[in-house]
Amino acid sequence: MSKKKESQNIDFEQLDPKSHIVIKGARVNNLKNLSVAIPRNKMIVVTGLSGSGKSSLAFDTLFAEGQRMYVESLSSYARQFLGRMEKPEVDYIRGVAPAIAIEQKVNTRNPRSTVGTSTEIYDYLKLLFARIGVTYSPVSNEVVTKDAVEDVVDQILKNEVGTRLMVLAPMLKHEERSIEDELQLLLSKGFTRVRWKGDVAFIEDLLPNVKKVKKHTDVQVLIDRIAIPETVEDELQFRIADSVQTAYFEGAGTCLLSYTDGREESFSDRFERDGILFEEPSANLFTFNNPYGACRRCEGFGSVLGVDPDLVIPNKELSIFEDAIAPWRSETMKKWKDALVSSAMDFDFPIHRPYEDLDPAHQELLWTGNKHFKGLNKFFDFLQSKTHKIQYRVMLSRYRGRTSCPDCRGTRLRKDASYVKINGKSITDVVLLPISASSEFFNNLQLTDYEMSIAKRILKEVTNRLEYLQQVGLGYLTLNRLTSTLSGGEFQRIKLATSLGSALVGSMYILDEPSIGLHPRDTQRLIGVLESLRDMGNTVIVVEHEEEVMRSADQIIDIGPDAGSHGGELMYQGSLKEMNNADTHTARYLSGKIEVPLPEFRRPWTRSVKVRGAQENNLQNIDVEFPLGVLTTVTGVSGSGKSTLIKKILYPALGKRLGTVNEETGKMKSIGGDVEAITRLEFVDQNPIGKSSRSNPVTYVKAYDAIRSLFSVQPLAKQRAYKPAHFSFNVEGGRCETCQGEGTQKIEMQFMADLHLTCESCKGQRFKQEILEVIYNDKNIADILDMTVEDSMTFFEDQKPILNKLRPLYDVGLGYIRLGQSSSSLSGGEAQRVKLAYFLGHGKSKSHEHTLFIFDEPTTGLHFHDINRLMKAINALVDQGNSAIIIEHNMEVIKCADWIIDLGPEGGAGGGQVVFAGTPEEMVKINDGYTAPYLREKLK
Repeated sequence: MSKKKESQNIDFEQLDPKSHIVIKGARVNNLKNLSVAIPRNKMIVVTGLSGSGKSSLAFDTLFAEGQRMYVESLSSYARQFLGRMEKPEVDYIRGVAPAIAIEQKVNTRNPRSTVGTSTEIYDYLKLLFARIGVTYSPVSNEVVTKDAVEDVVDQILKNEVGTRLMVLAPMLKHEERSIEDELQLLLSKGFTRVRWKGDVAFIEDLLPNVKKVKKHTDVQVLIDRIAIPETVEDELQFRIADSVQTAYFEGAGTCLLSYTDGREESFSDRFERDGILFEEPSANLFTFNNPYGACRRCEGFGSVLGVDPDLVIPNKELSIFEDAIAPWRSETMKKWKDALVSSAMDFDFPIHRPYEDLDPAHQELLWTGNKHFKGLNKFFDFLQSKTHKIQYRVMLSRYRGRTSCPDCRGTRLRKDASYVKINGKSITDVVLLPISASSEFFNNLQLTDYEMSIAKRILKEVTNRLEYLQQVGLGYLTLNRLTSTLSGGEFQRIKLATSLGSALVGSMYILDEPSIGLHPRDTQRLIGVLESLRDMGNTVIVVEHEEEVMRSADQIIDIGPDAGSHGGELMYQGSLKEMNNADTHTARYLSGKIEVPLPEFRRPWTRSVKVRGAQENNLQNIDVEFPLGVLTTVTGVSGSGKSTLIKKILYPALGKRLGTVNEETGKMKSIGGDVEAITRLEFVDQNPIGKSSRSNPVTYVKAYDAIRSLFSVQPLAKQRAYKPAHFSFNVEGGRCETCQGEGTQKIEMQFMADLHLTCESCKGQRFKQEILEVIYNDKNIADILDMTVEDSMTFFEDQKPILNKLRPLYDVGLGYIRLGQSSSSLSGGEAQRVKLAYFLGHGKSKSHEHTLFIFDEPTTGLHFHDINRLMKAINALVDQGNSAIIIEHNMEVIKCADWIIDLGPEGGAGGGQVVFAGTPEEMVKINDGYTAPYLREKLK
């Protein structure tokens, strides 16, 4: 008897909600009356083909019900705002625990959000440095302190019995008052004596001779005279404290002590040293999201809009004589270059040497200039002065880009925040360290007993969170890393680490492919984290395709049999050991009955792009050669430098050559080789395909234009004079004006995330009723948008223009998504494959065109069964005469590559080197790195 039939025979009514989460009759999206009992406090993996209904079960049913039940527990006042919160289409769900969803989408594009702020570690760091941080003067490197009244009193009372001294305050200088006026004012305040030229004098005696007083600084106000008695009474302490307080007030924070034995001491209640007045440490001083603590120049963003040297000198293989400086190539600006060339002999400047081979002093001279020629800085100052003319504004804009802020060097904080240190490191030093190194720093802190008593609780939170980040394989990141630059998998694991830090118990964690972005070597550490979540007393439900995670699960739930309308059924539930004989795609793959086939041959190559001297982040000054016309994979453990090499160096450097990218390029010596062969550059990442909720797959691949045209020629549409625009939900005419074609209405919540509820006017169909009356093959335009890609291909089989646009979506494994599905509901991997489908739909490149495609983990969200289809699609792009570079950990993709570049051997500081470059067959012969052993298993 199959497990599918067994699960249907379970008496769900009799199951105890304390031991099981019971879902009965789920019909959300493509789920077909699915019933399942999930054991509590276990680790459950939900698997199946992409689009089979895994997320519908885990997120749209289970998590949605958990959220709804939470809202039901709120007060009636709060619930009045949430009265229309829709219940998942299900008979009933019992035993639901408080639900926490950790999805793979990077749902923040906030330029101020960093790893430190996302994990709340930075909030604790601000508190730590504000409480026990010590300020050091940048001039003398001495500790900055201020003298409290009590400190001065203690210093006075330390003297021997009989010691006599005067408490003085410097006379202040006021712009509107003369020295005579100042003395008169002191007299009116009740002071009678001053010290002038070392002698005490009555103010009344000094006034007639005031012209002899040349400067204010020659005069000090006598506040009090003190003699230290044998027994110090409380009354004397109070008197001394009062005198010191008065001296501080009259001397604007300065108090002077003059002893009869000639000694002089100066005290200040200002936080200063070496003539510099410092800010006292406070949490706001270390807050770059606050105007008080933010760098004044970049306002806490870490980067400014300035002149980008890589845009000014895009090809560093050229010499100055060969026009390496791009803005000096035009006829009007050539005079700037001519001035340098004609005078180069006068100061021995090598104008025929390639820019990359110039020594740093000569490169700097190009920008600063000298008496013989005006440098690039003066040139851009000249352009800036002419911005009232449009041609100069246009020229200036060509060479502008986001560059690291020169004042804070990208750390976002005001400069004096870095003067506050703990054990020799400032907060900027700490956030720029890899998490693994900062964890070691905090574990080995040397603090006094007093400092430890203050910092103990804060340190516990910091060290715990740093430890969790390492456990989920993110030890190579820095706390200063922008959240928006993280991959979907990295962002998800950060949220996972944050959840671990909160140490909840009795909750239901639902995770969406947490293994994304992890090398097989690091997956075991992630599994350990998931198991620790479970062992704390939580139910962990993981939507996953990774084999190792499946093998560690207490139970597997396999949804299928296929995707879209052919999925939504419970195919198997049970342990991995019993799964081998199950009739599912997952079981066949895990048992080795099916696998992704190897290519018949590896493509040869003759042309390549060469990156020399890459040393951004942890890259160890490496030279890397990227073949053209083939499929290349860049591999290595998490944090080995893959993303830095491709996203921070190769992509922006090539993009600046083509004039399509203005991002800052990472540190490297040069980029060369057959760069001219590349005519177009496409970076296919996991960012959403559109920022608008109106963006969807059918519009992105340009199929909707043909569909609207088809509906506009139907008899009823002609009769009513409907144009293609009437069938658009983006413009007025045919769309529902209540929701403006959205299909949903947004209700803004002041205390929770905004709610999107189905429009009551059009019932989510987006169009007016009269537009929906236009029918093609028994379906209106709303029905078309509600169809899956796979179903629509059958529906439009006789409409070649539409079919040709939709087929690429099916080819990349997205046959299950709906044509009108909002792009915001697509996962990172799905959005990436929609972009791939768009490029596939453009057909074969022209003979003179050569596009370099860069993919960032395209297997995200793909089941084993779908990877074969994906590889066919990417290979189709290469066979059209293009090149593809894939950042990937999946061995099924790596084994199909023509060329492998393996970075490592470790992550962070232990990585950044080229471990191997060659074909898969050559790689399995080596013993270096962590990738080769896993690849060897696939090439047996």
